[in-house]
Amino acid sequence: MFKTALIANRGEIAVRLIRAFRELGIYTIAVYSQADQQALHVRLADQAMYIGEAPAVQSYLSQERILQAALESGAQAIHPGYGFLSENAAFAQVVQDAGLTFIGPSPSAIQAMGDKGAARARMIKAGVPVVPGYQGADDPQTLLRAAGEIGLPLLIKATAGGGGKGMRIAWQFADLPEALSAARNESLAAFGDGRLILERYIPRAHHIEIQILGDQHGNLLHLFERECSLQRRYQKIIEETPSPLLDDTNRQAMGAAAVAAARAVGYHNAGTVEFLFDPQNRQFYFLEMNTRLQVEHPITEMVAGLDLAQWQIRIAAGERLPFTQNELRQRGHAIECRLYAEDPANDFLPAAGRLLRWIEPKGPGVRVDSGFTSGDEISLHYDPLIAKIIVHAADRPSAIRKMQASLNETVALGLPTNWRFLQDVLAHPDFQEGLAHTAWVEECFDAWEAERCELPPEALIAAALTQFETLPASLGETPSVGSDPYSPWRSPKSFRLGRAGGG
Repeated sequence: MFKTALIANRGEIAVRLIRAFRELGIYTIAVYSQADQQALHVRLADQAMYIGEAPAVQSYLSQERILQAALESGAQAIHPGYGFLSENAAFAQVVQDAGLTFIGPSPSAIQAMGDKGAARARMIKAGVPVVPGYQGADDPQTLLRAAGEIGLPLLIKATAGGGGKGMRIAWQFADLPEALSAARNESLAAFGDGRLILERYIPRAHHIEIQILGDQHGNLLHLFERECSLQRRYQKIIEETPSPLLDDTNRQAMGAAAVAAARAVGYHNAGTVEFLFDPQNRQFYFLEMNTRLQVEHPITEMVAGLDLAQWQIRIAAGERLPFTQNELRQRGHAIECRLYAEDPANDFLPAAGRLLRWIEPKGPGVRVDSGFTSGDEISLHYDPLIAKIIVHAADRPSAIRKMQASLNETVALGLPTNWRFLQDVLAHPDFQEGLAHTAWVEECFDAWEAERCELPPEALIAAALTQFETLPASLGETPSVGSDPYSPWRSPKSFRLGRAGGG
């Protein structure tokens, strides 16, 4: 097992990984940009290394600076988290070439699944169902001919895409030339790669993904599914497991297909195979593979009873999986809500600024993964995710009620958030019945407006004041202790708020 590891990320995932490493007795090294000097992950790590200015390209996306920090700090391994460099095959290779361990899949597996066109071809060869489509030469005339064979509606996708970038839907053939041009230009700007593929668009499909886990000794299995259909602009909002749509036959078939997909590229470590599920014909189709830990991994941990982050580390260190597929079970139901600093009523416009007051929900079966505390700054340079709120209960109705109660206990003041939007989604009859599909948010909440409930200025001032400890009337005097024999103020050696060296 490693003695030291560097976490090449920030925010809640960096905090999550610090705790996973610490439970394994591994010394943690954080990296931070100029904007994150006081961030929670920096305060929690055993050591922190400055890597550059606030823009990610000068810090968290700089392979050279992260590798330099790892070598200078004596790290033996690097965990990329998710986003940033997590699915960068070149970075994984650079880490290995430097004699360090990349906590993730092999560079070749990342490369094989990073190109959506090549991945489709591999899946077809491996017998994994794919959406009817086309991958190959992508000059305009060839794409137009292929579109005629596939039929409408049509989804245009960037081969190097992600996060909804480089994607367009064409509902009519007349829209194709403009859609192809827009998708190509956006892909070039975002990824430096303008290649495109085509797929039949399934309007009311569900987005269901399968968590897979494999060691370096040939053992590969799946940890069941996650329902991820609650999205806006291809970004997930709420995830749950098990999926309310799948029966045991679907679940087993999708799990087997996910394992076959991973085995086709010699995969090891944690990964996710994403599928589209058509509820009309009960068929599923390969969408893509994420060669990293997913944002929504906590709900799988809740129902499977496994720590995926720790198993990533153990597998990278050469350990074998001690359990088989037949020994794994889904227990209960788990839901995750992503709380963002954004304004859903204003096209989900991200917000930046100070989080004046942050109070997390608590209780049995409630988990919060966050990278912030009260008073922290949410930077305009990064994703505005404040926290992931996760609940686990015996069944789906109970889990929904627990999530609603947990959100009611959540306090996030100082910035607009999607708190009310999440509550309204959870209360909607379609969600309650498990009918929400990938286009459902746009269909049902297009004209959504939050209930007006503005806080008076006094409330925000009070929230701001709670950042600071209440000081004694005179810092030079010990406060009155009254008749309390246990007061820490009885002894002059006890803690003194606001003093250097205090407890």
